[in-house]
This record gives sequence, C-alpha cells and structure tokens, in this order.
Amino acid sequence: MGAVTATPAVLLLSLQLGVLLAFGIAVLCPAAQGSTVHHYQFLIKKANVTRLCRQRSILTVNGQFPGPTIRARRGDVIVVNLRNHGDKNITIHWHGVDQPRNPWSDGPEYVTQCPIQPGAAFTYRVILSQEEGTLWWHAHTGFDRATVHGAIVILPNHGAAFPFVQTPPRVVETEAIPPIILGEWWRDDDADELLRDAVRTGRDVKPSDAATINGEPGDMFPCSAHGTFRARVQRGKTYLLRVVNAGLSNDVFFAVAGHRLTVVATDARYTKPFAADHLMVASGQTVDALLHADADAGRYYMAARTFASNTVVAAFNNSTATAILEYADAPPPSTRPAFPDTTLPAVDDMAAALAYTARLRSLASAAHPVDVPARADERLFVTMAVNLLPCAPPCGGPNGDRLAASLNNVSFVNPSGADILGAYYHHHHRHHRGGVYDAGFPDEPPSAFNFTDPGIPAAGLIGPFTETGTRVKVVEHGAAVEVVFQDTAVLGTESHPMHLHGYSFYVVGRGIGNFDEARDPKGYNLVDPPFQNTVAVPKGGWAAIRFRATNPGVWFMHCHFDRHVVWGMDTVFIVKDGKAPEAKMLRPPSDMPKC
Repeated sequence: MGAVTATPAVLLLSLQLGVLLAFGIAVLCPAAQGSTVHHYQFLIKKANVTRLCRQRSILTVNGQFPGPTIRARRGDVIVVNLRNHGDKNITIHWHGVDQPRNPWSDGPEYVTQCPIQPGAAFTYRVILSQEEGTLWWHAHTGFDRATVHGAIVILPNHGAAFPFVQTPPRVVETEAIPPIILGEWWRDDDADELLRDAVRTGRDVKPSDAATINGEPGDMFPCSAHGTFRARVQRGKTYLLRVVNAGLSNDVFFAVAGHRLTVVATDARYTKPFAADHLMVASGQTVDALLHADADAGRYYMAARTFASNTVVAAFNNSTATAILEYADAPPPSTRPAFPDTTLPAVDDMAAALAYTARLRSLASAAHPVDVPARADERLFVTMAVNLLPCAPPCGGPNGDRLAASLNNVSFVNPSGADILGAYYHHHHRHHRGGVYDAGFPDEPPSAFNFTDPGIPAAGLIGPFTETGTRVKVVEHGAAVEVVFQDTAVLGTESHPMHLHGYSFYVVGRGIGNFDEARDPKGYNLVDPPFQNTVAVPKGGWAAIRFRATNPGVWFMHCHFDRHVVWGMDTVFIVKDGKAPEAKMLRPPSDMPKC
C-alpha cells in the first residue's frame, strides 16, 4: 500500500487536535457501532504542592493532584497518550475497567507490561463495555498511586436514564459535584522514600499523617483551611456523590453531617438503593450515593475517617479529613460547620463496616440482569496472610526478619526483565520465552488449620514464614470460577480489599470465622449478589466470589493495600483464548514498552 497523503484540511485538523491534546483536553471522535473515542493527553511530571505547612515535590499527571477526571459513556473507548517526563518508571491501571480481550492496556508493571521509562511514551486504549457509574485510574508502580490517580465517570448511553428509584420522583444533579476522592498524605516522605525504606528495612510502612478529600486534609489540620474542598448545593435538589477510595493503606468511613445518603452503585455497577448514615469504602472501591439537600440552610462537614481493622499489630493513621457541603442560601459563616458525630463510625468499628457491606445487592432487574454461575468449574480456596521471610541483619521486621505477605503461603514476586503477559503471548504465538512465571499457583493452602485462631501461630502449629515465587493460575476459557478468600491470624487478622483485574465478580457469600465447605455454600446468594471488582474480605473471616472466565488474557489479583502488594499478597489468572475469533486476545500494540 502506498503512503497516504493528508489534505490541507486534514493537516489543519491534526494541528488543532495536537494543540488540544497538549493541554489535556478531551477530543471526541466517532467510533464504530455508535460509540465514541475520547482522547486524553497524560503528562507525567513533578509538581510542587503544599500540605500540612510543608511544600513537597510529588509525581502528578498534567501537574494536577488529584489528576484529571476522564469522562465517557458506556461502551466508549478512551485513548490516553502518556508521556513520562518524570524521573522514574511508571504505568497506569484503569481500575474496574474489564478491558475485554485487551490486557495490553491494563497496566500493572511486569504483569501486563514493562514500565514506561523516563522520556518514553505509550498509548493506552481503554475499552469500556458494561461498566456504568464511577471508576478510577491510578499508577501501578510501587507506591506512586499515592499522588498519581484520578476519577473515571461513565455515563449511560445517549437516551438511557439512570435507574435510580426515587419516591417521590426527583431530578438528580449527576454532574454538579466533582468526584470525591479519598486519599492519604505523608508530610515529610514521598512515595519513593516510603517504598525504599520498607524494602531496605523489612519493616512496615510508616502510616500517613493525614487523610484527604480531593487532595486536601481539611480545615481541622494546620495550614489547610484555605484549600479545603467545598461543594455548593441548592435546597430541595438531589445530588449524586461519586466517592473513590484511592488510599494506599486504609479502608475509609465517609459521612455527611445532617444528611443520610442513598447508595445506588458500587464499582460502576448499580445496586438496590438503600439509605445509609455512612459509607464504608474499601481501598480501591467506588460508591455512587444520592444526597438530598433537604437540611436547614447552613454548612455541613463531609468527613472521611480511617477504618483500621487491625489496630493491634499494624500502625495506622487515626485521622479524619473534612470537606464542606454549603447551601447556596446559607447565612454568612459564624461557626464551624456541623460534624457527623453520631453517624461517622469509630476507627475500629468492625460492626459498622460489616453491617454496611451486608446490605449491598445487585439491582437484578430486567434492564440489569444478573448472571451468577450456579456451579463452579474451577474452585480455589485462598488463604491471605501477613507473614515473614528470613532476613540477614539488619532487618526491622518481627524477630529481625522481613515482613512479607502471601496467598496460599506463596509470596508473589514480579519477574524482572520481562512481563508475564508478553512471555505468555509470545510463547503461544511466536516463540518460546520460558522461565518468567510458574503455572503452579496452588488451589488451596499447603496445610489446613484453625485459620482465625490468634493462638495458632504462637503455639507453633504453623510457622509465620512463606515461600516466594511467580506462581500463576491458568484457567480454561469459559470456566465458571469460584474463589473463597480466607483471612488468617498469622501475624494478626485484618480486613483485605481483594481486587481482580479484567473482571467484575459476584460476591456470593461472606462470613466471620473459618469457611465451612459443607455449610457455608448453602447460604450463598445466587439471586442478587453485589457485582464488584474489589471485595472487602472481613477481618477474621471469608468472602466467596464467582465469575465466568470469558475475558482472555493475563489478569492480576491482589490485595489493594499497597504495602501488601509489595510484600507479595498477589497472584495472576491466565485465562486462555476461546475458539471463536471474538474470544481471543487482541494482538499487542506496536508501541508496547520494552524492559
């Protein structure tokens, strides 16, 4: 084929698009089958910001913290041209986007791609399918998502309505309040320093100094009143709040003084609406909730407080971030806004967290049907543990060893010099690249014991040590998969937000204590279980998920506490291609980064 010559009009259009992209402006182009392609330009670069009375240089996208919000409609495609002008390797993950047949743009370093090196570029193609609501994007390298993150807002298709049940009917303002991103802030340390210190010493990660709402601690912290996030509302209207927990280390309780919230979606999937005094948003999760502006004219705190399930072994940030909900007809401020004293749970309120998650149900309507596998072809029982690796002195973990984490007593190790997806694809399609991973992730732990008894490790019935390896689980295309996550008391029980890339899944069961294979499956909810991409496995308990393995590719599964990711509480599902052309992985793009 000969070269294609652009007309002057096309050249002018290209120049105009380039100018828009350079300023991070979305450009809409028509796509096949009625969807739209949205183009964004992401420039990774350092920026100076001041929080808690101190200026720090942080890694950002386009100099923004949090980063830019991506907006699209259901089934659209988002093309993000990323240029790395930072001083370290970077990747971006599109959290909760299933990316059908397209693991090449999923993002976790050394799992689906080699990282983008300083001075290099890569174009991510983010393919939306059934997602609708709020998701988010974040760095998937080290601890970089502490400052490199932003929201993804996915609207219904043109002409389609939000399925919110309102009695009496109300108009919902869905775009009036920006996404509310919950995070953390370290006053004196950047993400690189935290990671280097944890790796060097084998100790736990230093807890953050403040919780944040949209990057700001709020006016209860020093030097923070000016930047406090504010949302302005009009009496009588109903507003959609899009809440994202981007924190590295903690689940979060969220409440608004003087207002109950109506939960309508989680992880970009609609739920049966229910009223709640507070939300419990696990690390990585999103919640869409309606706020009825029907209180007295005034100012009210929106508050985000750490939910720390392990307050005995792990250090945690015991702080509360605030933002301000302000009525347009509020009188001039004379006092502090009202605080949600009675509705915001205490930092260790396990009962409040469990009661909230127990109420989540899929919408399960004719327009939003459920497809829960009635049985499982592949079944995994996966124990989660924070444990140890032997370490030559000086190491700062318990008894002079190094802190680690594991699934089924395997502490996952990223390969070096190659990524798992590239190794898998080229082995099957072009040439052999062996030795990158081991397809032997165990379907169950090496030994059975009373997993949640805190006296078991001390009694020496099971050691706290784990083994290391790059072990993955290979699954046949179309298989119905069940995974039961079981928390353990090795070095202390703790809630774990488990996230699976490439899929949403049904949370069919949850309980406290040890999972009972003879009893607990009888109580599974196979009618309207919540459909999520991240599940909060309760402290000292278990959670069961099911999904159909119809998305071929290499998909990361991990705890969403970043210290646990670095310590090895991860594995990978490799889902094989199906027989039909539309059931096979897409080919890799030509600009995949090299290791």
